[in-house]
Amino acid sequence: MAATEAPISRFPVPELSEMPDDIRERILAVQEKSGFIPNVFLVLAHRPDEFRAFFAYHDALMEKPGNLSKAEREMIVVATSSMNQCQYCVVAHGAILRIRAKNPLIADQVATNYRKADITERQKAMIDFAVKVSQQAHMVGDADIETLKAHGFTEEDVWDIAAISAFFGLSNRMANVTSMRPNAEFYSLGR
Repeated sequence: MAATEAPISRFPVPELSEMPDDIRERILAVQEKSGFIPNVFLVLAHRPDEFRAFFAYHDALMEKPGNLSKAEREMIVVATSSMNQCQYCVVAHGAILRIRAKNPLIADQVATNYRKADITERQKAMIDFAVKVSQQAHMVGDADIETLKAHGFTEEDVWDIAAISAFFGLSNRMANVTSMRPNAEFYSLGR
């Protein structure tokens, strides 16, 4: 079975016409901007209240201004999603990272081994912390925060890094449980 023929979720996926108006409008706006509907929107529309909460928190973390660039936020997602073996998020956010960083190589480097990626020492420290939050949050201590501060991160930046890592831990787990399929379009974006 070709990847494009496989179902995008092991759970029911509602038709656009069956979705609440606000959700359908958001999905159509994304389709107009990107040229396709990312499967995450369709899969999560199965549970409208959770869809709204998920995307509200996503937008609060990923679209806000701050010291972390949008590309750096995507680096966190790609690196932690790789650690969590989330194919959907690595592929989808890898595409977004390539576009935001204007670098066709960066997403593959970060997903495979960010420590050898062509990124700054500051960005490696950021991802080190994000990975620790993702994989061993119980081990985070004051020394981790001090390391980030030594690289110029503020307390608010530390919160953002942790929150992005934690939020995408949820996303990664739901994508894996639902067997969410990456859209074929993601693979070539930003290359």
